[in-house]
Amino acid sequence: MDELSARAAALVARHPRDARLRRVGTSRAGTPLWLLSVGHGSRHSLVVAGPHANEPVGGGTVLRLAERALADPRLCEDADVTWNLLLCLDPDGARRNERWLAGPYTLGNYFRNFFRPGFLEQPEWLPEGADGAVLPETRALLDVQDELRPFFQCSLHGVDVGGAFVELTRDLPGISRRVAQIAARLGVPRELGPYDTLYWPRLGPAVYRIPPPRPGGRIAAITEAAVESTWFHPHRYGTVTAVVEAPMWGVTSVEKAMPPPDGDAVLRAVSRSLRRDTALLAALLARVRPSVREGPDAARLLAPVDDYLLVGPDVADSWDPDTYTLRPLPPLDTARLTALALSARRAALRTAGLLHQLVTRAGQDPSGALPDLDRLIDAWCADYRDGFGARWIPVTRQVEYQSRVVVAAFELAGRHARVDSHSGERGWGSHPAVPMHRE
Repeated sequence: MDELSARAAALVARHPRDARLRRVGTSRAGTPLWLLSVGHGSRHSLVVAGPHANEPVGGGTVLRLAERALADPRLCEDADVTWNLLLCLDPDGARRNERWLAGPYTLGNYFRNFFRPGFLEQPEWLPEGADGAVLPETRALLDVQDELRPFFQCSLHGVDVGGAFVELTRDLPGISRRVAQIAARLGVPRELGPYDTLYWPRLGPAVYRIPPPRPGGRIAAITEAAVESTWFHPHRYGTVTAVVEAPMWGVTSVEKAMPPPDGDAVLRAVSRSLRRDTALLAALLARVRPSVREGPDAARLLAPVDDYLLVGPDVADSWDPDTYTLRPLPPLDTARLTALALSARRAALRTAGLLHQLVTRAGQDPSGALPDLDRLIDAWCADYRDGFGARWIPVTRQVEYQSRVVVAAFELAGRHARVDSHSGERGWGSHPAVPMHRE
């Protein structure tokens, strides 16, 4: 985090006329939230890095975007646009991932040092009806959105194991083709059926429409993102929001759009595995909780563990052909089935990694759980590596992929806004405020 803000400050020092850095808020731990602005246009784009603590690629991407905007007049002066780049929305959480960020970049090192807060502490989520009681990081982002009223907003995310995809609050015709070209050039697999978008409309290969927010409990929110969020907060201003996901470890089978030989059998196996792994981890948590609950950071680490263990059985039931009753799954190809299997394994590995940290930080292991956790983490990482063929994508390539996709979405958003303006209709950035939840 310190390096990121220092690099942003150095960029401003090199370009004092065209770049500015200002503090727009403070995290719960007192860390400044920095907004880097480039250009002097009357229209605004807003790019948010670091909304999830374990997804660091966005920090490199915003610096790359700043450099591109400073070097290319088409992105600033010619477009009459100011680029506003929030360096990190969750700096406190990002600091907790620094142990694996230093390398080596192995799955075992990542999951043993992984941190992501419980759902209620993730600043991109805007709880229903809680405008006055949101996290300070969330409040800072909402204030920036209301100040800038951007015509284009982008949220930078990372997929730990899988492929690349884009989620949109409004359609951007042409984005799917651009994503395909960028991914092919850089050798980044596209995820053609992400778990996140299981029930969402598909706008094109690896591009999905985020449905309007609706009320829902925590379980629904975790499993279907069915909540109000900062993605939709500026919707009232005509903003189009793009969520750009870039993978850290790529899996090529997430882009195989072919029918499986027996999809139901795969679903039953994945659901059975998720139930078994959840039960194993719940038993391990029961063993370690008495000795770790008073340890350093115990409450912060236990919250996401409880979240994962709470929803695991419900998710398994919702995928199992023998148990789901209310909401049938969409048609499933190899890409979608692979994504579900990766997601089930991800939930188990994240939980095991957090439990591992709880025990090691407590400095004691009276229940002897650490060897069991090490064995599970090693076996599940080997499954990712050998069973799914997960391969590390160099950071420079992750950043290049994500920055190119952001620029492509920005260009298309600006083009459609100009078309609306020339046709005499309201552009995306000129709509009057509308109530939430009424699309």
